[in-house]
Amino acid sequence: MEEKKSKFPKWLKISLIVIFVVGLFIGWKAYQTFMGASVTDKEEYLYINSGDSYEQVFAKIKSLDIVKHPNLFDYAAKAMDYKDIKPGRYKLTPGMNNRRLIGNLRGGYQEAVKFRFENIRLKESFAGLLGKNFEADSTAFSAILNSEEIAKQYGFTKDNFFSMFIPNTYEIYWNTSPDKMMARFHDEYTKFWNAERTEKAKALDMTTQQVSILASIVKGEALHVDEMPAIAGLYINRLRKGMLLQADPTVIFANNDFEIRRVLNRHLTIDNPYNTYRYKGLPPGPIMMPSIAAIDAVLNYQHHNYIYMCAKDDFSGYHAFATNVAEHQVNARKFQKALTDRNIMK
Repeated sequence: MEEKKSKFPKWLKISLIVIFVVGLFIGWKAYQTFMGASVTDKEEYLYINSGDSYEQVFAKIKSLDIVKHPNLFDYAAKAMDYKDIKPGRYKLTPGMNNRRLIGNLRGGYQEAVKFRFENIRLKESFAGLLGKNFEADSTAFSAILNSEEIAKQYGFTKDNFFSMFIPNTYEIYWNTSPDKMMARFHDEYTKFWNAERTEKAKALDMTTQQVSILASIVKGEALHVDEMPAIAGLYINRLRKGMLLQADPTVIFANNDFEIRRVLNRHLTIDNPYNTYRYKGLPPGPIMMPSIAAIDAVLNYQHHNYIYMCAKDDFSGYHAFATNVAEHQVNARKFQKALTDRNIMK
C-alpha cells in the first residue's frame, strides 16, 4: 500500500516552525525589553539634573551601568515616548524592569531626600552640607545665607539669619531650587514658633531671633541637655542685671579659632561684637545653629540666683554655679589647675 501523503507540504512545516521560533524570539526580546529584570545594583539612585536631555540621561545610565542592556532600555524609552525629561533623584531597585523605570522617569516620581542637620557651627558648613545633598552647589546656598536682602525678606538680618534654620529632619526633593528651599525652611520656622513659644519669648522681653541667639550660646556651653535650663537661667540673670555675658563660646567664635580649649586673656582682648567679654548684651547673631533643646531651655529657663559658672574640674562636662565672685574664683582656680595638670595650655 502506498503511504498517505501528508496534508502539509514539507516546506510549509519548516516555514511554520521558523515563524514559531521567530515569534518566540520576538516575544522573549519584547519581554526582556519591557518586563525583564533590568536595573542593576551598581547605583542606589539616578540623578537627573535640571536641563538634562534624553541623550544626557541615557549617557548616565550607560556610564554608571544602571541597566544590564542599555540598548534595550533605549528601545523601550523610545517606544514609550520618553521625551519630557523631569529632573530629580530616582530610586533604583535592583531587578526593576525598564517599563517601571521609564514610567517613574516620565512621571517624575522621584524620592525626596531625608535631610537632617544639627550641630552646624558656620553658615559655610551649612552651605556645604546643602550642596552635598541637593542639586544646587554650595556657592548658590552660601550666596543666599550671606545675603542681607534675602534675610530681610524673611524678617532677619544678615547676622541673625542663621537662626531661621530649625535643626530637624526634612523631606525635600533633590532638585528643589535654593530659593524655594529657603521658603520651606521659613515655613518650618513659622510652625516651630507657635503661639506658646512666641508668648514665652515675649515674657522674656525678647524677639524670637534673640531667643535663638541666646540659645546658641547655651548650646555652645552645654555638653548635657539636662543642664541647659540652668545655663540659660544664668545668662538671663546677667542680662537683666546689665552685666556682660562673658561667655567663652562667643570669644572662641570671635577669634574664629575653634580649637581653643583654654580661653586666655589674649583671646579676651579681640575687638569683635561677638566677644561678650567686651560688648554688653547679646551678640548680633547666633554663634552656631541653636538646637531645639537649647531654644526650649531658654524659653523654659531655670529660675535661680546664679550669675557665675565654671566647668567642673572633673571634666564631666557639667558646671559649678555660683552667686558671688568669691565662690566663683574658688571654682575657677580648681578648673584652671585641672587644665594645667592635664597640660591643656591653650
